Amino acid sequence: MTEEIMTNELKYSGRIAQIGIYFRKFLRMFVYQSDWKVLPIGAIIAALITLVVGKNMFLTMEGTTYGTFALSCACIWNGVFNSIQVVCRERDIIKREHRSGLHISSYVIAHMLYQLMLCILQTLVTLLICAIVGVHFPATGTITPSGLVDLGLTFLIITFAADIMGLMVSSIVRNTTTAMTIVPFLLIFQLIFSGNFFSLGKADFMKNFTISHWGMDGMCIIGQYNSLPMTTLWKTMVRVQDVTIMDGQPIREIVQYMKENDMVDAFKIWSGAQNGNPAYESTPANVWLCWGALLAMIVVFAAVSVIALQLIDRDKR
Repeated sequence: MTEEIMTNELKYSGRIAQIGIYFRKFLRMFVYQSDWKVLPIGAIIAALITLVVGKNMFLTMEGTTYGTFALSCACIWNGVFNSIQVVCRERDIIKREHRSGLHISSYVIAHMLYQLMLCILQTLVTLLICAIVGVHFPATGTITPSGLVDLGLTFLIITFAADIMGLMVSSIVRNTTTAMTIVPFLLIFQLIFSGNFFSLGKADFMKNFTISHWGMDGMCIIGQYNSLPMTTLWKTMVRVQDVTIMDGQPIREIVQYMKENDMVDAFKIWSGAQNGNPAYESTPANVWLCWGALLAMIVVFAAVSVIALQLIDRDKR
């Protein structure tokens, strides 16, 4: 009976009305099929990451590099697992309803709205976990007056881009087993080709096609990376201060002199100034470039999802 009602609603409904019909259907699935479980899972992932790398994030260059990369990957993980099975698990239903009047574009848009709702909730949970753990948020924003708002928007866009990427894969593959098999390759691609930790050589252009690259860049820009102190050089000097050079220990003398004259913090700031990254300059143009790249990916992923599902009637398996 329920399927007959759905079929009649689709048969006599336009594209906009169908968006509402499917959005309400997905809301029911959120409650009755336990789709809400993605929220506590996301909270656990955020807690584990921030406990390990969140202490020095937005306080030092090194802490910001590791922290933003880890959080970017966490957002991608959350987004992909939100949607990687949602289409392929009901492929037969979609095929039947498409023949009964379902507009594929309406179906995909309804999914996007529903997934956006999930991503907003996950972003709020992630920000809450970061605050509880004690992450030092940027005091001022680059786009808005608040660094917290800018950071939250970046989390949201990263998660949503990964979510729609998962939706695209789910629209292309035939079953959930294939979808879950592809997930590790998606995540490895985001990790390796972000261009932030590994030298890509001639493949450096590939970083422009990764969510992780633009996500990490956006967070570093908002976190005012180039104005942060760098601690690596100071720690190295302290570690090797006992090295003897020409019957003396000049490094120890330098370390002691800076400690006695309260020059350590100034030295770390100077070190940071020598290692700035032009791509991380805290300007609105740089933030918009990162956000724009991610938004463009969302549009492409959504378009591919629609095109793939338009061919669902040809699927004979």
